[in-house]
Amino acid sequence: MDQAQSMLQAEGIKKSFGSNQILRGVDLEVNKGDVVVILGPSGAGKTTLLRCLNFLEKPDDGKLRIDDLIVDARSSKREIVEYRRKTAMVFQQYNLFKNKTALQNVMEGLVQVQRKQKDEAEMIAKEYLDKVGLHNKYDAYPASLSGGQQQRVGIARALALKPEVILFDEPTSALDPELVGEVLSVMRSIAEIGITMVVVTHEIQFAMDIATKVVVMADGEVVEQGNAKDIFQNAKEERTRQFLKKIIPEYSYVI
Repeated sequence: MDQAQSMLQAEGIKKSFGSNQILRGVDLEVNKGDVVVILGPSGAGKTTLLRCLNFLEKPDDGKLRIDDLIVDARSSKREIVEYRRKTAMVFQQYNLFKNKTALQNVMEGLVQVQRKQKDEAEMIAKEYLDKVGLHNKYDAYPASLSGGQQQRVGIARALALKPEVILFDEPTSALDPELVGEVLSVMRSIAEIGITMVVVTHEIQFAMDIATKVVVMADGEVVEQGNAKDIFQNAKEERTRQFLKKIIPEYSYVI
């Protein structure tokens, strides 16, 4: 790639629910074409950070920037809508409309958010369902699809919006083990064509294989970040090492 171009920045992001402080001033920088994988123990604040990155949760403090658009807790509704249109989210639980076909689910955002004509939206939706291997499932309802197929519809829906960045929240955690591979395969193909991704996941091999940056969180803070090789083979922080030791049976390190 050309010289790295910063496209998504989070600065000093804080978020509390009642007296429970979830994020304690998180900074994150994502360059165009990056695949940033966020790891960390349960309760680290990973999903809350992801939801703040596209304003599904409004941060209490801090600011977010995509390209030259900056938003914070005081931004107008119009500014936040404009910002959110530059992102798309793939959810852990698919979040498909149960009463709509795969094709209609992908068309929904194109018609309702981007105001495209139905003919154009249908053409785009079919293109992206084809890209995720669902060319024969246009008319299938979610109930008739496997979890892996439902998640691929969710990925097609995100891709069809042509966002600046796609956010993935534990995209394989709700899947049966035999279905995980088909979703990760689609995500690898997305990474290979240079689409910017931020992924919260426990799929360590996936992180090792395709992450351009790994971010390790604990207790609402970024503990350590770097390229995958540095994090997995030469982590500097003890909290990172302890976390990796729990999730990678063969992990060892020398202090």
